[in-house]
Amino acid sequence: MAGRGLSAPLPLLLLLVLVGILLPAAQGSGYLSGYRLRSRLQRDRHIRNIRPNIILVLTDDQDIELGSMQAMNKTRHIMEKGGTHFSNAFSTTPMCCPSRSSILTGKYVHNHHTYTNNENCSSPSWQAHHEPHTFAVHLNNSGYRTAFFGKYLNEYNGSYVPPGWREWVALVKNSRFYNYTLCRNGVREKHSSDYPKDYLTDIITNDSINYFRMSKRMYPHRPVMMVLSHVAPHGPEDSAPQYSSAFPNASQHITPSYNYAPNPDKHWILRYTGPMKPVHMQFTNMLQRRRMQTLLSVDDSMEKLYNMLVETGELDNTYLIYTSDHGYHIGQFGLVKGKSMPYEFDIRVPFYVRGPNVEQGAINPHIVLNVDLAPTLLDMAGVDIPAEMDGKSILKLLDTDRPVNRFQLNKKGKTWRDSFLVERGKPPHKRADGKEMAQEENFLPKYQRVKDLCQKAEYQTSCQQPGQKWQCVEDPTGKLRLYKCKGMASLYAPRMQALMASGASQLSPMSNSDSCNCGNVGFKTSVLKRKGLLTKKKMKSSKTVSRKRWARSVSFELDGDLYAVDLEEGYRPLGSRNSSSWAKDRRSGAGNEEDYEEFSGMGVTAKPTSSNKLTPPAALKVTYRCSILMNDTVKCDGGLYKSLQAWKDHKLHIEHEIETLQTKIKNLREVKGHLKKVRPEECQCDTPSYLFKNKEAFRLNAQRMLSLRVPSKQKSQWLQKEQKRRKKLRKFLKRLQNNDTCSMPGLTCFTHDNHHWQTAPFWTMGPFCACTSANNNTYWCLRTINDTHNFLFCEFATGFLEYFDLNTDPYQLINAVSTLDRNALNSMHQQLMDLRGCKGHKQCNPEKGGKERNYFSEYRPVHRRKRPKVKKPSSKSLGQIWEGWVG
Repeated sequence: MAGRGLSAPLPLLLLLVLVGILLPAAQGSGYLSGYRLRSRLQRDRHIRNIRPNIILVLTDDQDIELGSMQAMNKTRHIMEKGGTHFSNAFSTTPMCCPSRSSILTGKYVHNHHTYTNNENCSSPSWQAHHEPHTFAVHLNNSGYRTAFFGKYLNEYNGSYVPPGWREWVALVKNSRFYNYTLCRNGVREKHSSDYPKDYLTDIITNDSINYFRMSKRMYPHRPVMMVLSHVAPHGPEDSAPQYSSAFPNASQHITPSYNYAPNPDKHWILRYTGPMKPVHMQFTNMLQRRRMQTLLSVDDSMEKLYNMLVETGELDNTYLIYTSDHGYHIGQFGLVKGKSMPYEFDIRVPFYVRGPNVEQGAINPHIVLNVDLAPTLLDMAGVDIPAEMDGKSILKLLDTDRPVNRFQLNKKGKTWRDSFLVERGKPPHKRADGKEMAQEENFLPKYQRVKDLCQKAEYQTSCQQPGQKWQCVEDPTGKLRLYKCKGMASLYAPRMQALMASGASQLSPMSNSDSCNCGNVGFKTSVLKRKGLLTKKKMKSSKTVSRKRWARSVSFELDGDLYAVDLEEGYRPLGSRNSSSWAKDRRSGAGNEEDYEEFSGMGVTAKPTSSNKLTPPAALKVTYRCSILMNDTVKCDGGLYKSLQAWKDHKLHIEHEIETLQTKIKNLREVKGHLKKVRPEECQCDTPSYLFKNKEAFRLNAQRMLSLRVPSKQKSQWLQKEQKRRKKLRKFLKRLQNNDTCSMPGLTCFTHDNHHWQTAPFWTMGPFCACTSANNNTYWCLRTINDTHNFLFCEFATGFLEYFDLNTDPYQLINAVSTLDRNALNSMHQQLMDLRGCKGHKQCNPEKGGKERNYFSEYRPVHRRKRPKVKKPSSKSLGQIWEGWVG
């Protein structure tokens, strides 16, 4: 007994000595470890398995490729040494509102429909269909005390508090550091430009810390989920006064792609914009400096947040996540500033996580996306993840998966995605047949568009090709102009007007020729358009010979006589465009056709075959000695190539024909001008007396035209287009009033002068203009990273393709799509199409692990061990790829 009494205090004394040694060291450390200062309350919570707190710190427009994290030493110390850094973190849409909507919902843009910073951004549709299903709603319903501080969505107007948030302190509209308005739990709160009271980064930090402390004091057993959404380093890049002189020589943004321009092998914006001017390059240096200065306040915020967690004893029970909504570019490819490009500098983001069971000091190479944040937060809280979320929880990637013994060294690795979708812009409009209508590459200046079009063979010949509607002609000043084809090519166009005119009289009530014909009062569209829709629909459903009856013969006039050139039987005179032979042929071959297709008025005939199929003509006879073949080449008879006199005679004949047609066109224009002058006045069909007299006629006509009324959907689409047109006109007039000449067709431009920045350091080099982006730059990209491949493949709405192998071209300087074969293009196109239409995490996350990645071998154009240097392809070689691509 005595021995026991003497030995009992020894372990206690040793424990006191250890505590006396460790406590001073812990107090002297700037960054306290949660394991060293684990409080009694925290040990109790750990035993009772209390759900963890979750804090998401989100910055705005912060890059990782241009060295912005170099300004944040405190954040890197906290997050890198105490947590895991995901080195392959991406934003699926490099724009503010679409990316933030993806973070809130866990969905791709094509599923939440916020395509731009204006389109559906915090709109009534968003509020009704997507806002009630954000991660905040699920966490709030599960018992979390949710709070939001900072920037929400670009078009948020502060008129309401979104569902799911118990504490709400959100910025109204877009990013600002001073002179802004907050919505504090439904009450608008205005701020001015006093740094101690109004600097937004400090407001977000202080309010969030106070809320966390208050929650733990009042509800010690309730978990907290907070979002700190900082506006830094977004414009106007106003730093705190104490940091206005930091980073005087900032140059991290000068990468190999800095001012790499022009780029004729890339999409239309980079082909249009050239290298930067000296004033632009000076601006990029100042911009990089100011952006890094604003991040110093965010760095202080992270330190205050960390120390608060240590002081409250919640560090080991809190998941702390740091990331950005997307990246940024400053001078890359000659673009002065901005985002929205599919390249690494815009889609890569910083991504750090620390918390319970998260490996410290680790770098994780798995692909992490912004759509993964919502399911990850729910998984951390132990809440079921909705199946409609496109992202996946990364929690299984965070667990410390160390082998316990030597038999687990060959443990099978985790399966995870190696490809994902990058999308930006509105989807193409769909035609009546359901197919997508390709976006035309028509955003260059008009002269440039005309020049590009005139390079095509179909515009370089005269208006004699089948289906040709335009021809390219050089005017006396040397400019290229497009003229509409009105001669022979019109014979090959769809002849709807004659069909509509033949049946138009059947829809109107009978009336005298001298009186007003007001039979269609009350209908906004004309009979011609409605009948056009009707006949177009009928012609599509009819698979008979007459639909292509013009394909085998054409007519032309020579020396006053009209001839029909049958491409199989030769010439035969037509006389007076009779339809007797036509009707005879129709009775024998296609007698079951409707009456409205019997005669088109074009004077072109064709004989149907037994198989009801028509072959395209082998050549188009232009003159009696020359023809245009289907491969766009002209071929004449042999005599013209051998006899100089024959050549001269035929040339004079052609010139005479041209003069005759020009004289005829001049006379027709005079008649057209005369008709404009003598146009009769419109009938007053809306008077009560006329409506009363013709009541029965209107009723009968309404019954006949009921099926031809324009649907309300078309009316709403027309109204939307009209509103957009008026908005553009107002902007244009405003620019004229302000003498604003900073604009380029199709591009979004910005101006900068000495008064733009209101805080130091100031800009003193005068005003300038820069155009660096476009609102309608729509693309879809496939980004793949695995053990053997690292590439970006993009399809633009214009049909342009880009491919970059980042193993050999990490800065994406050269578009190497011309090195791929057809099979590789089609394979990548098919995978891209699957991702473009995916819904839910099962469809949107093709998991590949180990040997399953071998299917990517076809994407590599050359052997992996023998990589030749990729040469910059010419525009000619690129054009061949587009024409032959069948994706």
